[in-house]
Amino acid sequence: MEFQKDTTFITGRLKSVTYAFKGALKLIRTEHSIMVQVSIAILLTIAGFYFSITKTEWLFQTLAIGLILSIEGLNTAVEKVADFIHPNYNEKIGFIKDIAAGAVFFAALTAITIGLIIYTPKFL
Repeated sequence: MEFQKDTTFITGRLKSVTYAFKGALKLIRTEHSIMVQVSIAILLTIAGFYFSITKTEWLFQTLAIGLILSIEGLNTAVEKVADFIHPNYNEKIGFIKDIAAGAVFFAALTAITIGLIIYTPKFL
């Protein structure tokens, strides 16, 4: 079966959203790092309601959660493509995967900083 691009605006966008939703579900169901991140996101959302964080704090928290999940998803995609291209260990592929993991690390540091700024005063 040959792929044919949908050229109509509405149905093309609906198909894109459907594929994106399926991809998000695949990430959540199959990738342990995403499962952990989604669990943390749920806990932080509950904490946000419990501590009645401000609208601005909600914006930053939501941005941090989206940042982590997005970068983690891209990291997973890079790893899957790299493993597909070269299933055996390869130094150059390892370097690429390390760089992608480094991007997740930077996003995680940013999210942790945002979380500390929001929640440290609530505990003090």
